Amino acid sequence: MKYIVIRQHISNYPEPIILTKGEKVRLGHEYNGTEDWPNWVYCYKLDSSKAGWVPKQIIKKIGKIYGIVKENYTAKELNVEKGEQVECKKKLNGWIWCRKDGNCEEGWVPESNLKEIG
Repeated sequence: MKYIVIRQHISNYPEPIILTKGEKVRLGHEYNGTEDWPNWVYCYKLDSSKAGWVPKQIIKKIGKIYGIVKENYTAKELNVEKGEQVECKKKLNGWIWCRKDGNCEEGWVPESNLKEIG
């Protein structure tokens, strides 16, 4: 599916968390902001100081403070400018995993910053 960027997005996280299937993480707080972004949990890697937002759906909870990641995941956000075109790969919790037209750059963009064009 193709989209056009209707609002610029610049990542606030230049060093995103990257997780591999089967990795254990420490669970933090769930996202509770004004945007329509349900089901995100702030997670901490156990083997480094990295942390970031992870979709709740890909975490199998173990007790109250730990979880196992069910699939490979990166919180990499894609910087986009108004008017650029992107291709949608996956929608999840108010965000879309996109690839920029004309290059291989990929990452998450808020769905509200995009308009479907076909």
